[in-house]
Amino acid sequence: MNRLKIAQLKMMILEGESVSLDFKKTITSCHKIAKTMVSFANNKGGKLFIGVADNGSISGVKSEDEERYMIEKAATFFIKPLLEPIFEEIYIDDKIILVVDILQSEQKPHYALGEDEKWWVYIRVKDKSVLASKIVVDVLKREHKETGVLIEYGSKEKALLGYLETNDRITLKEFCEMLHLSKRRASKILVKLILMGLVRVHTSEKEEFYTAS
Repeated sequence: MNRLKIAQLKMMILEGESVSLDFKKTITSCHKIAKTMVSFANNKGGKLFIGVADNGSISGVKSEDEERYMIEKAATFFIKPLLEPIFEEIYIDDKIILVVDILQSEQKPHYALGEDEKWWVYIRVKDKSVLASKIVVDVLKREHKETGVLIEYGSKEKALLGYLETNDRITLKEFCEMLHLSKRRASKILVKLILMGLVRVHTSEKEEFYTAS
C-alpha cells in the first residue's frame, strides 16, 4: 500500500468516529456489530476499522480471520436482508487493521437481530447507531421503491408547511396536537412530505423532530 493511502487512513483515525466511520478494537458480539453495520447500510454507507480503539489508538487485530468470521456471521445471520461487507487488510505501524466497507443499500430497511431476539432498524446519527422511529422506517421502505410521490395538498398538509415557514421545528406530538390528528394519520402525512423532499426528519438519541427542507 502506498504511503499516501496510509497517511489518509491515519488522518481518518485522527479525526475520529463519524456518521460514516466506526472503530472497534475487536469484535465481541455479532448482535452489536450487526447494529452498526445496519446503520451504515440504511444511511449512505460507512467503514469499520477493526483493531482501532474508540480513542483512536491503533492496537491492530490479533487474528484477522477471526474478526472477518464474526463480521461475515453477523452479515449473514444477524442482519436481514443480508449484507455483503468488503474487506481490506491494511498494515499501519507494523499492525494489521481490518477495514470493512458497508455500502449504502438499495434494499432498505435492513434489520439487526437484537439480544432480545427481535429485529430492529438502526440509522447512523453523527457517530452513533440509533434506533429508527416508525416514520423513518416507513420512509426507508418507500424511498427506493417510488420514483415520484404525488400528493394532493389538503388543509392539513398546508397547515404543517405553513407552520414550518414561521417556526424552526415541530415534533410528531406537536403536529398531532396542533391539528387534532391521530398519531397514525400525522405519521402518514409526514412520511409523504419527507419523500417529496418538503420536510426533513432529524433524529437523535433523545428525540425526533421535523423541519422544512
